[in-house]
Amino acid sequence: MAKYTAIPQGYMTVGEAAKKMGVTVRTLQYYDKEGLLSPSAESSGGRRLYTDKDFVKLHQILSLKSLGFSLEDIKKRLISLDTPADVAEALTKQADEIRCKIEQLSETLTAIEQLKAEVLQMQSVDFKKYADIIVNLQMKNEFYYLLKWFDTETLDYIRSRFDKESGLDFLERFQRLSNGLLQLEKDGIPPESEECQQLTGTYWSLILEFTGGDMSLLPKLMEIGSSIKNEPGGQSQITGAYLESALHIYFSKLGVNPFDGVSQNED
Repeated sequence: MAKYTAIPQGYMTVGEAAKKMGVTVRTLQYYDKEGLLSPSAESSGGRRLYTDKDFVKLHQILSLKSLGFSLEDIKKRLISLDTPADVAEALTKQADEIRCKIEQLSETLTAIEQLKAEVLQMQSVDFKKYADIIVNLQMKNEFYYLLKWFDTETLDYIRSRFDKESGLDFLERFQRLSNGLLQLEKDGIPPESEECQQLTGTYWSLILEFTGGDMSLLPKLMEIGSSIKNEPGGQSQITGAYLESALHIYFSKLGVNPFDGVSQNED
């Protein structure tokens, strides 16, 4: 560090630098102590002296700090500013970090707005369910909106039966099957067709996989299904009449009706 008997032109005392840089003297002293921003020179009287180059470096530090980086991370990301290329590289990295932060903030804002919309549709305050919705939003699970329709008992069952990976895998398979049945309906393929019956059988297998064979869950699933209307993911929903007809034909061929057992259990 250069030392001067007097303050040369182009240099600032710590007080002058703090005022120009919009920070406190204590902040500059702390950054100096932590090895983030040391003054460029020192007077013979021990006064720390800063330059405009230090101002640019401080701008790097403050920008990275505003993006949530720790001081230790900032140390690793600081770039020397000895050449125009160095300055350009520092600004490029800073711009990249800001773009990334903007994207993260945009996603967070979208998640907040989505959560607000779901909360307003729920009939009571349920922070456990709010937390489930937030987790699924963070996972970018497109089926997050379904959670508000499940009661506490059903959600507890889902938590006990599926983890993150198996839950997403199940929903993706369910989505593919639902889309397949929906396409058959749009194409005018009758429910009794072999193609529709094959998909219906696989669809029913997924329902059994979800319930674990517990038929007492069927009324709840039917109630939830009838409640879901005009949702963002509505394209994956099948017209009730088409699916009911396909299932009726499927069960008739099997010679069983799982819903009869449910009614008997409830009576």
